[in-house]
Amino acid sequence: MNRKFDVVALGELLIDFTQNGVSEQGNPLLEANPGGAPCNVLAMLQKLGKATAFVGKVGEDMFGRQLRGVVEQAGIDLTNLVMDPAAHTTLAFVQTFANGDRDFSFYRDPGADMLLTADEVPEDVIANSRVFHFGTLSMTHPGVREATKKAVACAKDAGALVSFDPNLRPPLWAGLEDARAQIAWGLGQCDVLKIADNELEFMTGQTDFDKGAAVLQAEYPNIRILNVTAGAEGSCSYYGGRRVFVPAVKLGGTIETTGAGDTFCACVLNFVLEHGTENLTEADLTDMLRFANAAAYLVTTRKGAIRSMPEQAEVEALMSGDGGGL
Repeated sequence: MNRKFDVVALGELLIDFTQNGVSEQGNPLLEANPGGAPCNVLAMLQKLGKATAFVGKVGEDMFGRQLRGVVEQAGIDLTNLVMDPAAHTTLAFVQTFANGDRDFSFYRDPGADMLLTADEVPEDVIANSRVFHFGTLSMTHPGVREATKKAVACAKDAGALVSFDPNLRPPLWAGLEDARAQIAWGLGQCDVLKIADNELEFMTGQTDFDKGAAVLQAEYPNIRILNVTAGAEGSCSYYGGRRVFVPAVKLGGTIETTGAGDTFCACVLNFVLEHGTENLTEADLTDMLRFANAAAYLVTTRKGAIRSMPEQAEVEALMSGDGGGL
């Protein structure tokens, strides 16, 4: 499939404020890290040599301008990034716990990202992509939800693969039943799914990965590759009746987990772009997960996401043992 872009993503582009020490007075110092799951995914794909484009909206403010500059530096096409003079860029304040897990407080009522409209969706750009990727932060409110659904429909009409990561953030939803309904819609649209263990339990009631995956596969036969991530434990891939598990890299040095799942998702999409979704073997799936796990680990040893994505050579060195062993 000869198209201009390998992956186009739609969704949130925001600032993650993460703690970076304390002041002389003992107050927490916060670092303004560029983030947002869709652009995190694209930033890693750019590191892997893929052509990407982002569709979304930020405020015409200091944070929006910062984000635009950082994402452009990452090589992502921003022709369809809308700068809104009347709305503020969404902010997320991230509290990181000792084990690397996080808690989010969002300033987004409204944030510019949730004000993207269907009229602002570039159908020609999406139709000129091999893969379209989205999550659910662009489905929390009616207007941007309409824009997301229009983009998905355009991708499917053009024969592009659809990738979905629920990326559940409960504080952003009016109610969890609304979240469940929109995640279910996304599950019914995608070819490639990345779902975290807590999201799998949320949607299926199952804590056992195999049972939860079986529930989703029975209800959503459209999903060709179903990947479940379990943070520090590792990841599973379910495909064509096969199940492969690869443990996470545990070499220490984890600072925070922001962007790890997005890095994993990007590496899976890179594999799909290079190998397709047909006739994959257990060895193929194992290679896919080993690379994705290694890249995700490297991101956890750095602060932020977009500017912290590893080079392909770093991931390969880690896997071969030159970077500490895997």
